[in-house]
Amino acid sequence: MSGIDSRSAPHHTDHTVGETTVVELRGKIDIFTAPHLAARLDAMTADPHPDLVLDLRSTAFIDCTGLGVLCRVRNRAEARYGRLRLVTDSAGFRRILRAVGLAGVFELHPSLSEALARTSEAVATS
Repeated sequence: MSGIDSRSAPHHTDHTVGETTVVELRGKIDIFTAPHLAARLDAMTADPHPDLVLDLRSTAFIDCTGLGVLCRVRNRAEARYGRLRLVTDSAGFRRILRAVGLAGVFELHPSLSEALARTSEAVATS
């Protein structure tokens, strides 16, 4: 089989709130869907100072390849003096992050409103 079936790509929507791009991810982020998602997130972190919030609350499954994509987008954002925040209310996902040593690596928020409020606070103190 050549290529990735587009039906296996994770569904996402994105919109902008102020200077922040909010991406809501739904479905699975796994070995089959990660390449498409990584390409999209690479484009979103290509410019200087990217400000990105990934809303993972509707994500059903993330495998190690998906974790790699999250690490990649974080590294790309930070290398360009930007910021990445993850929105998750999943205790299971937080346990996985702890188990693989990534618990302190990501800025995690339980709700989108909290992640965006932190954006406003950061701008106000700059």
